[in-house]
Amino acid sequence: MGEALHFMLMGFLGAFLYVLMWAKKPENLYSFEAVRHLVVGVIVGYIYYILHSEYNWPNLICTTIAGWFGVDFIQSFIERFKGRVLKS
Repeated sequence: MGEALHFMLMGFLGAFLYVLMWAKKPENLYSFEAVRHLVVGVIVGYIYYILHSEYNWPNLICTTIAGWFGVDFIQSFIERFKGRVLKS
């Protein structure tokens, strides 16, 4: 359980760094988009925990990066396949 929390924390850290980097005002830290990004970062950290090969430093760095790009990846995936689903 400790490893899972560590990976989830690193996913949260990546998402938090993303939110800090792109917030233009302090109020942006409390917006729905910021909270959504933080929650998805934790979920991505847990998914990475399930899929990781071993507990080591490179996997923790990759978890942080995955937390950073998690929401962007999901949004691009939805936009790419939205047209295909609507045409059916």
